[in-house]
Amino acid sequence: MKLRRDIFQAISDPTRRAILVLLTSQTMTAGAIAENFDAARPTISKHIQILNECDLVEANQQGREIYYELKVEKMKEIDKWLEQFRVIWENRFNQLDNLLETLKNKKNEK
Repeated sequence: MKLRRDIFQAISDPTRRAILVLLTSQTMTAGAIAENFDAARPTISKHIQILNECDLVEANQQGREIYYELKVEKMKEIDKWLEQFRVIWENRFNQLDNLLETLKNKKNEK
């Protein structure tokens, strides 16, 4: 049975999020990625496999090496989903700012 994974399952793990951060600056082999962690290489390879299955990274073979690259377009899906919450929180912070300003003005009037 093939597991269905989605991008939110992929980013739920801190190691996978760290791998994504590493790949923001350059393409890397699995070995180069694994050097940044205290986990066994097969463990990191499994994380990379999950990221690949979720279409967050792309594997490109160059000779004997496989280089992994971040798929920015897929990351934009995450950002789009988060945007709805960003708008909510910005509105709430603006309301809090207004309330604090009102309270400050009332205090200064006394």
